[in-house]
Amino acid sequence: MAQEKFDNNYHQNSSLRSKVNDLFNPYNFNAKPFLKWAGGKTQLINVFRSFYPEALTEGKITDYFEPFLGSGAVFFDIAQKYSIQRAYLYDINKDLILTYLVIQQRVGILIEFLKVIEKEYLKLDDSQRTSYYYRQRDNFNSQKAQMDYSQFSDNWIHRAALFIFLNRTCYNGLYRVNSEGNFNSPVGKYKNPSICDEDNLLAVSKVLAIAELKMGDFSTILSDLKNKNSSFVYFDPPYRPISKTSNFTNYNGNRFDDKQQKLLSAVFSALDKSGVFVMLSNSDPKNTNPNDTFFDDLYKDYNIFRVPAKRIINSVASKRGLINEIIVTNYQNSQWKKALKEIKQVMF
Repeated sequence: MAQEKFDNNYHQNSSLRSKVNDLFNPYNFNAKPFLKWAGGKTQLINVFRSFYPEALTEGKITDYFEPFLGSGAVFFDIAQKYSIQRAYLYDINKDLILTYLVIQQRVGILIEFLKVIEKEYLKLDDSQRTSYYYRQRDNFNSQKAQMDYSQFSDNWIHRAALFIFLNRTCYNGLYRVNSEGNFNSPVGKYKNPSICDEDNLLAVSKVLAIAELKMGDFSTILSDLKNKNSSFVYFDPPYRPISKTSNFTNYNGNRFDDKQQKLLSAVFSALDKSGVFVMLSNSDPKNTNPNDTFFDDLYKDYNIFRVPAKRIINSVASKRGLINEIIVTNYQNSQWKKALKEIKQVMF
């Protein structure tokens, strides 16, 4: 009787099916993003799954590509829930990719560094924490000129530890640089920040075993694609600002403006013509200007969907409300209609 009840629930409850299937997935280590990141997709993952290509759920996708890695929420989801064989991960932020490579190759030593930093930081009062933060931020910026990003070295490990510390303790996890390329996000106010999540870092290291990580922009992907008919590419570029005061596109000293958005759309089209499954997300300019058809025009030949998301980056908490984000795909999916009907229930 109990087995019959379980079977009925299993077939009727997609969430239960997912949890059961995870138990038998050898790549599921319960890894999650180890960074806070502006525009991170953790909150949208349940929605995104309904927009992934059906070839992914059918086990026909072998290679996954993500040219704007950031916190990697979509990668961690796909790598642990679906049977991809390889992942190719890119970002123009050299320190971000450096940190991923350190976790992939030297996670044990990195954890020891982070434990020391965490112990030092948490015992301080608020004033001392502020001084500690800015001292480490200065160290991080001053070291940059001496870093060789082309060759893995022990220096990378300490830099990765500083990168994670600053991310976990800065304002809203916002990675921002000034005109000189120096990290300049202010200190955040957290009572007990998680600086060294040892279990998760170990899990992340295991998931990254299938990944090739590169420092580079979105065009790099074109030379790496080999199995085009069994490849899935997800683009999550710096968002087009939804207002004049929300321009957070200058994370790495390289402004991602409308010209870059258009170049990206050309790469999207080239991948489409070569038979690759492609998905892209971005902010919806119609949030503030109903007449702004920038993305509607740019991707008029593809499927465009609008989904609600919570705006995280805002100095005023009350203004972190719902906004629409767009999802663009070059393929059909039978789950779309159901997902769009249930989207509010899924997210909230």
